[in-house]
Amino acid sequence: MAVLSQMVPLGTPAPGFALPDLVGRTVRRHDFATTPGLLVAFLCNHCPYVRHVEAGLGRLLARYPNLAVVGVCANDADAYPDDRPERLAEQAGRAGWTFPYLVDADQSVARAYQAACTPDFFLYDAQRRLAYRGAMDESTPGSGKPVTGELLDAAITHVLAGEPVPEPHRPSMGCSIKWRE
Repeated sequence: MAVLSQMVPLGTPAPGFALPDLVGRTVRRHDFATTPGLLVAFLCNHCPYVRHVEAGLGRLLARYPNLAVVGVCANDADAYPDDRPERLAEQAGRAGWTFPYLVDADQSVARAYQAACTPDFFLYDAQRRLAYRGAMDESTPGSGKPVTGELLDAAITHVLAGEPVPEPHRPSMGCSIKWRE
């Protein structure tokens, strides 16, 4: 069942994180302290909404080398084996993702960010205040609308220019995060 992102209030500070990437290296939020923006994208491998946009997301983010990006998979990988690290690595290769893909096994980071679905995008400015949260574009599986990335692209452009992202922001829609019992 599809759910919408929670639309966390703009200006909310980015929660800290220290999570392992797919080869076990710990990546921390403060590793990106000097970048002009930080995108935290909650993603997974099994969700058709993520699969629908994954290649477009890879192409979009490749155009912004100054933007820090992390992907986070918080799903219960025991219940959803397609979201185990080895399958996430396959996805990253297939989608052309070069950003760190992190595993939030205890789901504490997803809870701190108030992530609700995959994909769920949280874009922070240079001061790590939430500047955009919401959809990549208007496309969803079966909608017939092309994956353009236009909403996230415009938000990134504003953040990197030091400008606020005009509202309204369209909520992201996707599979619910698969919480552990």
